[in-house]
Amino acid sequence: MSISVLGAGAFGTALAISLAKETPVTLWARDPAHVAQMQAERCNAARLPDVPLPAGLILTDDIASAAKSEVLLLAVPMQKLRAVLTTYQAELADKVLVACCKGVELKTGLGPVKVIAETLPKARPALLTGPSFAADIARGLPTALTLACADAALCHRLQEQLTTANLRLYRTTDTSGAELGGALKNVIAIACGAVIGAGLGDSARAALMTRGYAEMQRMALACGARPETLAGLSGFGDLTLTCSSALSRNYQLGLAIGRGEGFDPNITVEGAATARATAAKATTMGLDMPLTETVVGLLNGDLTIASASAQLLARPLKEE
Repeated sequence: MSISVLGAGAFGTALAISLAKETPVTLWARDPAHVAQMQAERCNAARLPDVPLPAGLILTDDIASAAKSEVLLLAVPMQKLRAVLTTYQAELADKVLVACCKGVELKTGLGPVKVIAETLPKARPALLTGPSFAADIARGLPTALTLACADAALCHRLQEQLTTANLRLYRTTDTSGAELGGALKNVIAIACGAVIGAGLGDSARAALMTRGYAEMQRMALACGARPETLAGLSGFGDLTLTCSSALSRNYQLGLAIGRGEGFDPNITVEGAATARATAAKATTMGLDMPLTETVVGLLNGDLTIASASAQLLARPLKEE
């Protein structure tokens, strides 16, 4: 199967670099100037300046050309996914589309697989998610991810096609679990960053990660996910990475909140929109999601770190 990556941000470029070392890959970017720069310098100077682009990586700003591939990896932000699918529906309508974003759509509460299915009913959607940083993948460091697709046969073929020397994929047909694990861990990462930024300590972070994982399971299982999916790379694995590394944008936002500092609004932080969408969905479903609600309060300025901490510690005592 031929492969194109749509979106030349850090993660899309990293995936294209890893894949293009073993098979020809097309990387599409909307901006012709960005494509020209990458072609001239053979690197993505804006996103991964120290990583050269392999000879097998083809660059284009022509969506029709990129969409000729059999498999299209959609490396675009979650909140822009529907717009991309709608804008290029003629080119993408009946393709195998592998979403490479994590989050919940703010307006609908849907994850990426469901957004693809709703927007392009003839497409064959899948999801690539799990604990990973773009720089690690691009530099050839070992990384394991979850590939989720409801079509078991297609999932198996994609697993074989998208696995590389440094990128190991585990497959599942539980798309709901993979979607929610990858989305909800970002919310908990914001909370963990806030705790560390405020100087509340590693013990408090460990407590948030543990109770956050329970909260992730509560929502996911209520939505029909399988518990073993949340215990895998797309849930527990991604939670561990995102809540403990300053390379995570969600964790960085939390650090800024905890320190009382501003944060660049131009940086995409999927967890912020996901927190708001998940809190609204939890209310509708009657689910108790105290950490998610606390993150929303911090994001909206309705809570301070002190009041948030006091509010959580004052919750009724319960069995674990």
